[in-house]
Amino acid sequence: MTDTATVPTPPPHGAGAPRGASGRVGPATATAIAEDHTPGQPLFRRVDQPLAARAGDLLDRLTPDERIAMLHQAAPAVERLGVPAWHTGCEALHGVAWLGRSTVFPQSVGLAATWDTDLVEKVGEVAAVEVRAKRAENPLVSLNVWAPVVNTLRHPGWGRNEEGYSEDPHITGVFGTAYSRGLRGDHPRVWRTVPALKHFLAYNNETDRSVTSSEMSLRTLHEEELPAFRSAIEEGVAGGMMLAYNRVNGVPAHTQPELVAEARSWSDESIAVVSDAGAPTFLVTTQRTQPDHVHAAAALVTSGLDSFTDNDANAEPTIGYVTEALAAGLLTTADVDQAVLRLLELRIRTGEFDGDADPYAGIGADAIDAPGARELAREAVARSVVVLRNDADVLPLSRASRVAVVGPLADLVLTDWYAGTPPYAVGIGAAATERFAEAEVVTGADTIALRASSNGRYVVANADGSVVEAAGDAAADDALFDVTDWGDGILTLRSHASGLLLTGAKWPMRADATRVGEWVVQESFRTHVHADGTWSLLHLGSGRWLRVFRDSGLLAAEAVTLDDAERFGVRIVRSGATAVAEAAARADAVVVAVGNDPHLNGRETQDRPHLRLPAAWAEVWRAAREANPRAVLTIVSSYPYVLDGVDADTVAWSSHGGQELGHGVIDVLSGDVEPSGRLSQSWPATEAQAGDLFDYDTLRQGATYRHQPDEPTFAFGHGLTYTTVAYESVTLMVPTAPPLAAGASSGASGASGRVGPAAVPAPAATHRHAGFAPREDEAVVNAVVRVRNTGDRDAEELVQLYALSSGLPLPTPRRLLVAYRRVRLAPGEVRDVELTFSPARLAVWDDAVRLPGAVDDWLHEGALRVQPGTYTVAAGPSAWDLPVRAELEVTAG
Repeated sequence: MTDTATVPTPPPHGAGAPRGASGRVGPATATAIAEDHTPGQPLFRRVDQPLAARAGDLLDRLTPDERIAMLHQAAPAVERLGVPAWHTGCEALHGVAWLGRSTVFPQSVGLAATWDTDLVEKVGEVAAVEVRAKRAENPLVSLNVWAPVVNTLRHPGWGRNEEGYSEDPHITGVFGTAYSRGLRGDHPRVWRTVPALKHFLAYNNETDRSVTSSEMSLRTLHEEELPAFRSAIEEGVAGGMMLAYNRVNGVPAHTQPELVAEARSWSDESIAVVSDAGAPTFLVTTQRTQPDHVHAAAALVTSGLDSFTDNDANAEPTIGYVTEALAAGLLTTADVDQAVLRLLELRIRTGEFDGDADPYAGIGADAIDAPGARELAREAVARSVVVLRNDADVLPLSRASRVAVVGPLADLVLTDWYAGTPPYAVGIGAAATERFAEAEVVTGADTIALRASSNGRYVVANADGSVVEAAGDAAADDALFDVTDWGDGILTLRSHASGLLLTGAKWPMRADATRVGEWVVQESFRTHVHADGTWSLLHLGSGRWLRVFRDSGLLAAEAVTLDDAERFGVRIVRSGATAVAEAAARADAVVVAVGNDPHLNGRETQDRPHLRLPAAWAEVWRAAREANPRAVLTIVSSYPYVLDGVDADTVAWSSHGGQELGHGVIDVLSGDVEPSGRLSQSWPATEAQAGDLFDYDTLRQGATYRHQPDEPTFAFGHGLTYTTVAYESVTLMVPTAPPLAAGASSGASGASGRVGPAAVPAPAATHRHAGFAPREDEAVVNAVVRVRNTGDRDAEELVQLYALSSGLPLPTPRRLLVAYRRVRLAPGEVRDVELTFSPARLAVWDDAVRLPGAVDDWLHEGALRVQPGTYTVAAGPSAWDLPVRAELEVTAG
């Protein structure tokens, strides 16, 4: 099941005391329904009226049945009011998805590797403009965008790792907010789109995701989960949330009223809450926490849910359950009205009822694939490429004339489940052909011919791949297939005759798939090698073995047992490893492009089987490296790998970068663009270092950069330049004025205080999670980091500032990123880089603290508190490389 439900065209998508909805709620009255506030124009269409008044007016005009119908994702039209049909949800995680042609940007984990919020905001803006363009083509396209994903990347084994931004909750919040700001736009009344943050809360595993329980201490909740969601809501750039499939401490995330109420308390505006697809049903069927669907509907609404994504486009079951819940007294009309009101406010925010006064109404279908979007896509890839290792000074490849690009991703541009259809795609090999005088592209796949034992004929395909049959007399070109091993025995087979993939999507089989894809992958196979060396092929999408039809020779995936499977004799016509070695030997330098297919070995519904680089990719690397030492292991992937046993002294990484992947990667490897990408997620040295995927307590496990006791292979924040940057000093400055009272304005937001003793008072204990940047009413610490470019090239440096602590009464992170700044340094340039953070960032959760007047529930049993003591403030290029340090004394407040 996906985050979507089926609705009419376009393709579908798919808890607590209510807070945050403005306007009055309650049953409609005949007077209110009949009233026109302005002759000829209902109040809900008047743009000069407040949002709350407009939503309240429209609510009052709806009958009780019409209100209930609004609670389903596919809300029907109310023709008597001129209110069109509407539904929640349009996927736009890194560009518009599922609606055909659109600009495809790097995956979210790649966007975060840019460490550039302005760029990420621009990407969000293009995505929102293209959503509007799709709506111009089809008015059923929703302006409620189900993005971004702000679940932290706590463990690299999560199948949806590419959807998040970082293992750090605050950095996740920073980039989720930047993307949301681009989606929202800056018009004071109308939102370009209304982002809904996913998936609230504590969702980081795919295995049995609808029944597993994420066990959360209050410390973990308040330090590592809630802050990732808070920023975008608090800054007013997210107008909704999607709840998570999983349970939290044994209770479904969809019926956690205290958690939803907490999130809504972060904003004075309404936050519309939607379910994940099918989750309302799961309360009864898999989680078994409600006796029936009527009780489930009541529990969902009273827990704060506003919109049911359930039963695809069929709203009748939801309407029936809510109606029965009202009749049984499990719900009140006020409960329903509160939820409907929040959905109406969301719709009004989009300008749906504004007519020509919608400032975005002029966006037409021609806004797709604008020239500026292409330029931004290329820039985004280049800014996200991370040079991980350059020990042999192979990079940049500026002097190379003849380059070989080898490996399974040598010229493939792969997209993930939440990507659109790119208008074009430039692979690494194609970009290398443009950039260098000569370039040779070799995939490294073995080329084979399969001969069916049942009739002695070779398996052949016709030119368009519509026919695949055991009918060939010889291993001619139409009988050749390139076999790619994606790890753990999962294979794809590409026909030479059609140039396309063998697929079980049709019956009989065809060789006409352009890519591995769809919710159930139809293009992947696994082999069983018999004692005599013949193969049988298991089609993984159906779980059936391939067999050859008697007399016709056609192939189909329909054999239930291995005994009934066809046995194929295998002839290796050309060795992929040999081809790689030959191409590498002919080149001045070789780019070895390996990585994952986003639909295999880790994706939605499937966590990764392990973290290791697939053995087949390691062999491709060795074949190239042994033939040419000037080789670059170029990993294009959705997640980090454990590289234990892979001897590579030159390594670069990119996420799946979308349509401009090749240009962006080659721009950096060639040296035409200085490398500026930095990891937002560490690469563990061993699988054990990542911890247990199902244990959400990173402190207990020593997981993520915040708690790691041992150095990872590549640290959080790591990334190289093509020069050297020295860190010479860090100086702390504190404001000269005494701590400000809450609500006061600070004039010491930069390095404006005198140099004095590096001591600050601890702020008062609170339930307010610190933001990454200081708020206006918070005291600050100012740091000045002196850096020097000691090389002969420009440097794009990410200056990072961390707080380190140990020995305090309550456990703290070993290291915590508190500030960063990008700087460009000319050769020989010295720069004093100013960084600012709030001491509130040092807070940890203390279960023993009770705040007077606090919300009386389990979630607030304790408070965030900064412990007095000595902290080390350190600066450097990564979480594990912090050469300059200063002490900060936090005194008792």
